[in-house]
Amino acid sequence: MPMIETINLTKKYGELVALNNLNLSIDDGACYGFIGPNGAGKTTTIKILATLLKPTWGEARIDGRVVGYQNPQIRPLIGYVPDFMGAYEDMVVREYLEFFAACYDIHGKQRLLVVRDVLDLTDLNYKANTEVNGLSRGMKQRLSIARVLLHDPRVLLLDEPASGLDPRARIEIRELLKELRRMGKTILISSHILHELAELCDHIGIIEQGELLFSGPVQDVLAKANIGQVVHIIVDDRVEEAAKLLAEVNGIMTVDITHENGQARLDITIDPNSGLPISDLPNRLIAQGFRLSSMYQEKVNLETAFMRLTKGLVS
Repeated sequence: MPMIETINLTKKYGELVALNNLNLSIDDGACYGFIGPNGAGKTTTIKILATLLKPTWGEARIDGRVVGYQNPQIRPLIGYVPDFMGAYEDMVVREYLEFFAACYDIHGKQRLLVVRDVLDLTDLNYKANTEVNGLSRGMKQRLSIARVLLHDPRVLLLDEPASGLDPRARIEIRELLKELRRMGKTILISSHILHELAELCDHIGIIEQGELLFSGPVQDVLAKANIGQVVHIIVDDRVEEAAKLLAEVNGIMTVDITHENGQARLDITIDPNSGLPISDLPNRLIAQGFRLSSMYQEKVNLETAFMRLTKGLVS
């Protein structure tokens, strides 16, 4: 049984369809990256799973429990981190965590131990007596994650946790999430920082205009987006002649000339079903007297896949 599941999940605001028959399935212990343009429906999905919104129809389930009908049983299982942290800013960090631990009905010596443990885990011990309003945005995000770890939830719902952070803070958040994954947490994370999702997540969902375009392993989405092998070749001279020669080869879809740093580069797209070996390209050019400065194949990464599979539409 999946830890997170949606079945024809739909959310409408009047005539606006924010989610349209969304079907997700996320296994226990998985780290699932949820990507899509602004307004695609990512936050709406996460808020429904966090029991903060009711769907118009369809179902969302956490560990088999139905959102909207079994919320008291669901809430102890989840930790929700929004993209912007609301905080009681006149508190210091330790007081803030002790306050929320009390809200989770954690008292006495156990509360002190739990607060100490999450401070250690999120590397906030040295900020324990700092006022929350004196923290940087990156520190506040780590505090927000510390807060939802107090009751040791099995599921973490993270909505753009690295939004607006500097590079160091993003790396620190990423390493923290890797540690939480090693602890066996099920993580659903939305983000625009796609290369970090590729490193962190084992499965990816791409949503656009409220509809799920793709859901599956990261390698599968890369394969799906690989509509053509792209090879870049730099020749020393007669660039247009070289482009014309390659354009006549069976299996080559397009040949473009790109000028970069004073050099002309051939950008060649090969039909992946043609069987044309990449090594055939330099051989043809050399046989005709062209001299090559460099040649390399472009790899499809998650950012490239996202751009190829989406159109930038919103609900």
